[in-house]
Amino acid sequence: MGSSGLPPFGWARAFTLWQFAPVVTAVTVLFAGLYLWGVVRVWRRHPARPWPVPRTAAFFGGLLVVVLATESGVGTYDETLFWVHMIQHLMLIMIAPPLLVFGQPVTLLMHASRNPLHTWVKRTVRSWPAAWLTWPAFGVMAYAATIVGTHLTSFMNLVVAYPAVHDAEHVLYLVVGYLYFLPLIGREPIRWKVSYPLRLFLLFIAMPVDAFTGVVLNSYGTDPFKPLKPRTWGPSALEDVHLGGAVMWIGGAGIMFVLIMVTFFAWSRETRPSGGMGWLESARRATMAERLSEGIVPAAGQAGQAQEQGQAGQAQEQASRAGAGAGAGRAAGNRGNRGNRGRGGKAGMGGRSIDDDEHLAAYNAYLARLAAPGSPDTADQATADPDTADPDTAAQATADPDTADPATAAQATAARPGA
Repeated sequence: MGSSGLPPFGWARAFTLWQFAPVVTAVTVLFAGLYLWGVVRVWRRHPARPWPVPRTAAFFGGLLVVVLATESGVGTYDETLFWVHMIQHLMLIMIAPPLLVFGQPVTLLMHASRNPLHTWVKRTVRSWPAAWLTWPAFGVMAYAATIVGTHLTSFMNLVVAYPAVHDAEHVLYLVVGYLYFLPLIGREPIRWKVSYPLRLFLLFIAMPVDAFTGVVLNSYGTDPFKPLKPRTWGPSALEDVHLGGAVMWIGGAGIMFVLIMVTFFAWSRETRPSGGMGWLESARRATMAERLSEGIVPAAGQAGQAQEQGQAGQAQEQASRAGAGAGAGRAAGNRGNRGNRGRGGKAGMGGRSIDDDEHLAAYNAYLARLAAPGSPDTADQATADPDTADPDTAAQATADPDTADPATAAQATAARPGA
């Protein structure tokens, strides 16, 4: 692309001096038509929930950037001025791909299509080859290798000598940029859900790659590449390379800073509980739920139960000397037994009947604990809110008089209304 004998470059000519690229035009029109087909289909199927206009605008903005980079004055001068060539690279790898990612074309295709196309798209996106290509680490490595490999090696000489290699380079920039930005700023249904702190980090580490490339280009003392198309105006060949390095260094850092700020703003507006930290927050919540289900959190209640079991022997000894309490306990046990028979006579585990002797033993143990030294705390715990009591403990107290702990049985019986 580009031709010799061009007039001096100016920003006015960047928008007025165009060249026609049939392949770029055909592919751009094809993707635009398919996207519009999806938008119309979603609107017809879901009139109340049409495809968002900002996504459509972002996708068409990305296509427009591709056209500007290859067919406008930028594309016309890309083989004449190296620094314009670098502007074209930034447009194709750092501006067009994020806009295409924001457009969410894969999600649109899944909404607009039906089986078997819908199922095929979903399986393809979640397949292992797609998961490997969209792996964030792979995207970072591909981005760094592309920036360094196409600017600091002899690959630039192939671009100058063979137009087909130059066109393939444009496709490479678009594909690598899309794969790099997709898991970091996109919302497509891929396997990887990257947390926002990791997104910011992976975006930030690309800045040194651009800066390193720019610094190396600015450090050359002679033109390291084959001469571009001849011209009689503008900077010298070495100055042109230095300007290209400055474009990569300053321009790349500026564009990446904008993307980092956009990602940070999206993080600040995140409303999902686990959306901010991704898999880390999800793992923390899953661990907490597992611990709650295993009863690790209510350890304080279990410690109190162990303390009561330690006092059980003393309570049994004192229960035999509580004569007056025994008579009152028998009367209370009879009332509790009548109340139980009124409710069906079934309680505890397995639906077994509770007789008067069980109530009496439990109540005597309870009275003995009240008379024991340091009993107010135990009494408060025994008469606490029944809604916060451990159901397993209560069931154990009323299950089997031969295996139940006397102190635990006393606690459960004291909390019953009929006790």
